[in-house]
Amino acid sequence: QLQLVESGGGLVQPGGSLRLSCAASGSTLDDYSIGWFRQAPGKEREGVSYISSADASTYYADSVKGRFLISRDNAKNTVYLQMNSLKPEDTAVYYCNAKWVVAGTPYDDWGQGTQVTVSS
Repeated sequence: QLQLVESGGGLVQPGGSLRLSCAASGSTLDDYSIGWFRQAPGKEREGVSYISSADASTYYADSVKGRFLISRDNAKNTVYLQMNSLKPEDTAVYYCNAKWVVAGTPYDDWGQGTQVTVSS
């Protein structure tokens, strides 16, 4: 059974960088499309970035385009989110999500989240 564990969050000043990790156990991560989502207090969860299992194509929300970079290391069974030029509005709990399809039925799984706080 797939389990996802995020790490790498913390407190950083505006303009700083963090690298989040989404480590998988129980299954091979390259079989899954992985997305990073975030949820700020009082706001809905929103998609930040996504990397496809099929062709490693990527997607970024307009709010993070040019600042964030998603990548995967299949040898380490880990997906990363490199976050640069961080802004206070990037403050949120960040979650990774795995999606897959079995016999036409979609499934997904979530990690527990990691807190990112951007503040001076």
